[in-house]
Amino acid sequence: MRAKPEYRDRPDTQVAVLDALGDRPEDGMTVFELRSRVDADIDHLEDALAELKADALIEVTRDGERTVFSPQSGVVGEHEPTDEESLVDVIRRRFSL
Repeated sequence: MRAKPEYRDRPDTQVAVLDALGDRPEDGMTVFELRSRVDADIDHLEDALAELKADALIEVTRDGERTVFSPQSGVVGEHEPTDEESLVDVIRRRFSL
C-alpha cells in the first residue's frame, strides 16, 4: 500500500516513510526497519518521523524494548494506476527510476 494522494505532496522522505509503513500497517516498523527501506540519512528520517507524528499521520508505540511506528488509519491505501498513468510510469515511480 502507498500513502494516499492527499499525503503525497509532502517532502520525499515523509512520503517514503508513509509508503514503507503502508506495507506493514498492522505490525508497524522500527526505526531500523525504516532505515533499511527509506533512502535517507538518520537525521532526515528522524525529522520526517517527527513531522509525521506532529501532523498525526503516524502512531508511535512502545512494544517492550522496541519503539514501533505505524500509519494512522486512513493515511495509506491501495494505489491504482489512473488512465493517465501507464504501468511503466507506476514502476518507475515505485523504484525511483
